[in-house]
Amino acid sequence: MGAMNEAGFEILYEEGPCLVVCKPPGLLTQSPPGIDSLEGRIKQFLKQRDAKPGNVYLGVPHRLDRPASGAIVFARHVRAARRIAEQFAYRRVEKVYWACVEGCVSPDEGTWRDQVRKIPDMAQAEVVAADHPDAREAVMHYRTIARFDWGTWLEIRLETGRMHQVRIQCSSRGHALLGDERYGAARPFGIPYEDRRLRAIALHARSLAFDHPMTHRAVHVVAPLPLVWLEQGIDPGRALCQSRP
Repeated sequence: MGAMNEAGFEILYEEGPCLVVCKPPGLLTQSPPGIDSLEGRIKQFLKQRDAKPGNVYLGVPHRLDRPASGAIVFARHVRAARRIAEQFAYRRVEKVYWACVEGCVSPDEGTWRDQVRKIPDMAQAEVVAADHPDAREAVMHYRTIARFDWGTWLEIRLETGRMHQVRIQCSSRGHALLGDERYGAARPFGIPYEDRRLRAIALHARSLAFDHPMTHRAVHVVAPLPLVWLEQGIDPGRALCQSRP
């Protein structure tokens, strides 16, 4: 719908109670009061734009990791939030990610299946044996978009939505995402902020496809790449010639 606004995010789609924005990297999706987050910025933006008295409701049906960027959908009333959340729960939302990883991924396309779990008391996940009591299946399909001297640019479609799923499934095969120090990346990505929480990783929620919660019309939204990707020499025009966004 337009470029980055003063609140620091771009609105990609808005119809009725349904709102899709492009999250910048280094920003929490949601946080407690007093801590900067995308949710907080959107609420403040809507309050000012629409001159709304009192509190602004904003449902958060899903999240993106803090260092990731891309398309994320919000709902402006409870019924819409519930209906969108149900689509995520029943895997009726098509999520496409772009990821740049270290090394040469082989073969060019395929499916990765793992058993993963959240590590207790840590904001981190790991691959575990199938008989682990906390194991949950993680399934992702990938295809190669392009190769560079630093590694491979992948398009990823998720069947499941586990914590840090793309990050752990890639890194466990020796292909950590660029900039993802938490999962062993050796190559940096973007601005090396002193506050590591602000640093980006090469993971972008490229598109979302779902049904509008009220009209039931199909919605397909594509999120432009943030500047950090373009500065890395990653050309979206080339990708569009090789893969459907």
